[in-house]
Amino acid sequence: MPRAAPDDPMTQTLARPGRRRAARAAAAALPLALLAACAGTADDAAPASSASATTTTAGSPAEAATYQPRIVLTYDGGLLVLDADTLETVDRIEADGFLRVNAAGDGRHVMVSTDAGFQVLDAGTWAEEHGDHAHYWTAEPALTDVVYAAEKPGHVVVHDERVALFDDGTGEVTVLDVHDVAGGDEAVTRTHTTPSAHHGVAVLRTDDSLVVSDGTEEARTGVRLLDADDTEVAATDACPGVHGEAVAADEVVVVGCQDGVVVVGTDTITKVASPDAYGRIGNQAGTEESPVVLGDYKSDPDADLERPTRVSLVDTRTASLRLVDLPASYTFRSLGRGADGEALVLGTDGALHVIDPEAGTLTRSIPLIDAWTEPDEWQQPRPALHVLDGMAYVTDPATNQVLAVDVASGEVWKTAKLDVTPNEITSAAGRHAH
Repeated sequence: MPRAAPDDPMTQTLARPGRRRAARAAAAALPLALLAACAGTADDAAPASSASATTTTAGSPAEAATYQPRIVLTYDGGLLVLDADTLETVDRIEADGFLRVNAAGDGRHVMVSTDAGFQVLDAGTWAEEHGDHAHYWTAEPALTDVVYAAEKPGHVVVHDERVALFDDGTGEVTVLDVHDVAGGDEAVTRTHTTPSAHHGVAVLRTDDSLVVSDGTEEARTGVRLLDADDTEVAATDACPGVHGEAVAADEVVVVGCQDGVVVVGTDTITKVASPDAYGRIGNQAGTEESPVVLGDYKSDPDADLERPTRVSLVDTRTASLRLVDLPASYTFRSLGRGADGEALVLGTDGALHVIDPEAGTLTRSIPLIDAWTEPDEWQQPRPALHVLDGMAYVTDPATNQVLAVDVASGEVWKTAKLDVTPNEITSAAGRHAH
């Protein structure tokens, strides 16, 4: 696929607040030598042998003084790669079809959902470890020819050095080593096929237990916990409309249902019911630093397009759920978590709403863009939120802009005008977070 010529090289912004906080947080947990070495889907929106191990990274690598994070956006016609510090365009990659993007977990690659399956994008930023230090490199981004084939590429879940790909068309789960996501067959560490194809999700945990959804094309009903040999440890069929996942502290997995969630512990599955008979939680945002998972919340089963104004907080320690009222509605691309575990929601009032997940209270709202209305079709562009290194990146399709917001201070750090209309957003951090 042809690529437009990259823009001129950009100057790195070393003083970015989010990067400083990320560095401090890492330094608190790791020795300095190790520090030098080191995300969503619509409400209802591959066989490894078909993947090629050949990549096509263009251009000669250039060494940098520190890691160089990049933002990846989709638009009608391709992918746009931005420097995360300056928001300047690094490259534009033309591609046909409706594209979806998810981070691949290694800080360098991004999974692009295409008609062929999960295609690997090399964002052109990475770190190479050398004992007690690391070297940082950049190159021109490239859409590689590595494709993990899928009839209907669905959820991509990164956890514990592995990334799980779910094919909605076949029910096949393909798990890759994040250190070799562009390696084709050699990257595959595990496969699993669900009893029936469905729009599903899977998470592989540190002990090699697999949390996987259960259902058919007509109805998604449950969640199963399997051990390393695919033997069932626990299961439930009390999760109608199962959709979405999040991993909280202690590797507790939360999966959404149309009447609450299920909480998957070490060897148990616990149902947490919504306060309403129909209380759908289909999209979640978790962090392994917090036991509380942020989720959406819809309570009108008859709505063609419900515009909810409440979000859910699930405390995995107590298997309890509380709701938080917001001053505006939001969509499935509105949820995120801050560097300190803050629950973040991008509202249709144009503000980023910050919630204390422990107290369950709205602490502040940061005005960012003009008020907007959710489009009728989920594939259509709408403002989206993505968080990296303490920065909240917000897209504004109405003005073709992207903003970088320091969550801690509320400061709009950078704003960039694009010549395309952004849709989905993810990132490549430029280093692997141990």
